Amino acid sequence: MIPRACAVPRDALLSRYVAQEGVYTDCFEVMHPGPVDLPAMIEAFYTTGLFRIERLVLSVGLRRRITVRQVQALAQGGASAFAAWEVEAREESQILLRDLSGATRSWLAAAPKEGAATRLLFGSAVVPRQGRTLGPGFRLLVPLHRAYARALLRAAEWRLRRG
Repeated sequence: MIPRACAVPRDALLSRYVAQEGVYTDCFEVMHPGPVDLPAMIEAFYTTGLFRIERLVLSVGLRRRITVRQVQALAQGGASAFAAWEVEAREESQILLRDLSGATRSWLAAAPKEGAATRLLFGSAVVPRQGRTLGPGFRLLVPLHRAYARALLRAAEWRLRRG
């Protein structure tokens, strides 16, 4: 399945950023044919081959290794931080992470649908520093970010299909 852009759901933890002036938000969804809970979604998302590359880059920048055990701790609710993010909010079916600088948010959700299907969602928010706006450099990167977000969600859904 190919992820598609969608509106941030009203009940999403990410929705608090949608109406804020100057904040960029996005959301992507893909349907998975079986049941998926949030811990499985988190683990699948952050252990894909694609995200493994990002973990390597982050490990260099943070000067510490980012392990699968750390991903599992986040997934199971046993960690309030992971790599360059801290948990801003969490509910049974969704999690909102804030990067350490406070500039970006990442949101994951697993929403059960009729039958056994699950709607998997991934969204982002970029919050400008107080009194500033998101500049032209950011706007140039948006298409790349959107393509990467779709690829991450697709990789996570594919990983869940493989079991």
